[in-house]
Amino acid sequence: MNTFFGTPCVSPLKLEKAAKITFHAGQLNLQWQHCSSSADFLTDFFSRLIVEESPTTDIAELRNSISYMANELIENAIKFRADGDMEIEAGLSDGDFVLRISHWISAANSCRFQALLGEITTGDPGDLLIARIEANALGDSDNGSGLGLLTLLNDYGARITWSFEQPDESAESNVFAESIARLNLC
Repeated sequence: MNTFFGTPCVSPLKLEKAAKITFHAGQLNLQWQHCSSSADFLTDFFSRLIVEESPTTDIAELRNSISYMANELIENAIKFRADGDMEIEAGLSDGDFVLRISHWISAANSCRFQALLGEITTGDPGDLLIARIEANALGDSDNGSGLGLLTLLNDYGARITWSFEQPDESAESNVFAESIARLNLC
């Protein structure tokens, strides 16, 4: 069974100047510092390529956008992942920076994450962001937040698709999760 959230069809057919990072299961104990170091690598790598092709690009804004998106999506993948490899692929496609992250997630975490995505992808991101900020200020910590993802959608104009594929009928089996995000660079 496949379940999708977000903007449909953001998956590129072909990435130009792509990079791929794979964290192999059992070889690394993935932790929070892997988020920022991986995001920093992707930011440095792609911002240099983009500036070489378009020297008038605002490098500070470009670096901030790539870094925020990469860090946020990698954090979510690490936070929700189950045992198994995690793959991060990034590249350029039709004037966009594209990031794809795939990993396995437990059935329980998949349900929690899908519930959060169901909430944050069903309305105007700006309105939802304000509502979440207000809820957090009032101490409502039961909402699973989603502030980072809403910020990506609202402030950065990211187009994101999340997909979940459960390979067998068992409600306890791990689910294959994939996030694909596009940021317009123009």
